[in-house]
Amino acid sequence: MTVRVRLAEVLRPHAGGAGTVELDVPPSATIGELLDVLAACHPALGRRIRNEEGAVRTHVNVFVGADNIRDLDGQATAVPPGAEVSVLPAVSGG
Repeated sequence: MTVRVRLAEVLRPHAGGAGTVELDVPPSATIGELLDVLAACHPALGRRIRNEEGAVRTHVNVFVGADNIRDLDGQATAVPPGAEVSVLPAVSGG
């Protein structure tokens, strides 16, 4: 299945300037598998999203639709058909 991944402006230079990337993943793919495919296509982008241990960096949020994967099953979160995945920097402040 094809999944559209939307990238925040700050990440776009690491994907050749693209705001969205379409990836082909198996129908039963998880976010972890999707991020593997994304990193294989755009290695510099993969290094910005996950750390050396493969965990999503603390300053990066990954959403499936409107849901943050940290509130779901993390990288084990299933990617449903037709889903849109967004990768955004974390926002903090006081």
